[in-house]
Amino acid sequence: MKNKFGSALMLLLAAFIWGIAFVAQKEGTQNVGPFTFNGVRMILGSVALLPVIAIMNLKNKKSGVTAKTQGSKKDLFIGGALCGGILFTASSFQQLGLTLGADAGTSGFITALYIVLVPVVSVFFKKNPGLRVWISIIIALVGLAFLCLTSDLSFKLADLLVVVCAFCFTAHILVISYFSPKVDGVKLSCIQFFVCGVLSLITMAFLETPDVNDILNAYVPILYTGILSSGVAYTLQIIGQKNLDPSVASILMSFESVFAVLAGLVWGETLTLLQSFGCVLMFIAIILTQLPVKAKNKPML
Repeated sequence: MKNKFGSALMLLLAAFIWGIAFVAQKEGTQNVGPFTFNGVRMILGSVALLPVIAIMNLKNKKSGVTAKTQGSKKDLFIGGALCGGILFTASSFQQLGLTLGADAGTSGFITALYIVLVPVVSVFFKKNPGLRVWISIIIALVGLAFLCLTSDLSFKLADLLVVVCAFCFTAHILVISYFSPKVDGVKLSCIQFFVCGVLSLITMAFLETPDVNDILNAYVPILYTGILSSGVAYTLQIIGQKNLDPSVASILMSFESVFAVLAGLVWGETLTLLQSFGCVLMFIAIILTQLPVKAKNKPML
């Protein structure tokens, strides 16, 4: 019981760190461009995981876990490269949306839409997500409309970019789910952060003119999103998920969207009554998709 309670606290802390990260990302837009911000923070995130990998390698060595049992290097690097490329696309759309005016709080809920989208995409892999998931999609779309529609019934470009980001994160989750059973998860994440950071810095070189002083002025949000949001929160997720049911873990981590809204309100953002209702609807949809399905009783032979 104590292990499960401690694990739950770890996942809630990870969700809290990720929720605050939306405000940090929004703060970072005031000093540097989106690709500069993502490039520096993703490289930091990759470096932050190196001590974790070193500790895990020592632990594996003592317990007799060999490199062979951790998966092939080919799968690790291919998976890391693919995940990093998709993460680059997703994080670029997200940071562009925040730069163009999307609120941190609403962005947290819109990004969390990927939790609802992942089961729906499974239809293309000949899997039936079930009636409950389709109901969740309808609830989520209504919530998204309340959250993002303007007075003239149109979407802001900034919010649309974050919606695209949610679809990209859906692809990201599916690719991770394919490679994570084959390789070490922390090493996979380290490589994907590095690939994403390099791609962001290359794009930065063509589209932005970063200034060292501007980067230094944004050191707090960069350090937060690079070290805490990537290194610390990801490690908490890895440890916390070990002792919990996957559906319970997903529900706990979905509180990231709630913490994003609360952090946005503390930071000075405001929500209209309709936007608040939209947040509630989207959170209901997120929770609904993650609830465990009761196994049907099989007839006795």
